[in-house]
Amino acid sequence: MSRDNFWFFHPFRVRYSEIDGQGVVFNAHYLTYFDTTITEYFRALGFDQYADAQASGIDFHVVKSVIEYKAPVRFDWELDVGARVARIGNSSLVFELGIFQKGGTDALVTGEIVWVYTNQQTHRPVTIPASMRALIATRERHLSV
Repeated sequence: MSRDNFWFFHPFRVRYSEIDGQGVVFNAHYLTYFDTTITEYFRALGFDQYADAQASGIDFHVVKSVIEYKAPVRFDWELDVGARVARIGNSSLVFELGIFQKGGTDALVTGEIVWVYTNQQTHRPVTIPASMRALIATRERHLSV
């Protein structure tokens, strides 16, 4: 996976509290990087996910998280975390993510996060609205609306 796969990036700097005894980022922190980047991805699209969930009672649940470690990520490195929506299902979004050293072209870590759009009272899937599909497709041209 290369930097060219993404239109959106969010910057991070590895903090001392995020590394383990080996001096590399502890595995659980990669999911935090991914989650924060997805939030910022929607902000860049102009979509306030939190306000929408509060108003509609419908929000996303994470149903799958995959992390592949290609190379160590170390303390104080500046990172660019890329996110894109790879697929939209009836009620699901599949995100592909990549962590790059600032200015680097090859991913150090890759990931996949699957969300399901869910009624927050019943916890049952609901269809992703056409307006959300169209908004995502404005930047993810490979997706049909």
